[in-house]
Amino acid sequence: MARPPRVPVWLPWDQPVIYFVTLGVAGRRRVLHNAGAWDACRHTLDLLDRWQTLACTFMPDHGHFLVAPVWNRDEPLGQWMKWSKRWFRESNPHEWEWQEGGFDRLLRGFESAEEKWRYIRENPVRAGLVSHWSEWPYSFGFGTENCRPPL
Repeated sequence: MARPPRVPVWLPWDQPVIYFVTLGVAGRRRVLHNAGAWDACRHTLDLLDRWQTLACTFMPDHGHFLVAPVWNRDEPLGQWMKWSKRWFRESNPHEWEWQEGGFDRLLRGFESAEEKWRYIRENPVRAGLVSHWSEWPYSFGFGTENCRPPL
């Protein structure tokens, strides 16, 4: 089935373009909550030089990201998904597969990005994996020691 065309970015020019993205593991296999996968994730995000990663949390069977294009507001998010999955596989060979595509949402403002960061960081707590978000080792974002610089 064909995918619908992507809606163009119609945000004001002075407003940053930030996407909330979720990539899932096929069959919801629990394979991402380990140091090898986390190291591969960090390495992959460093390679995606057209994108800045503002926040990321790896859950056992999916990853959440807040990403922003660095130079071109209209940078295709599909390319970010494609190269993320490909370079992750090269950095961390594995037998499992990513789900096709991913979930994404264009955020409408900085408040929305902060709201999504709170959702992302609390994900391990809601899943019962830790009692406080700061205990989860596979995460970085606003206000954490592993935070990438903001836009």
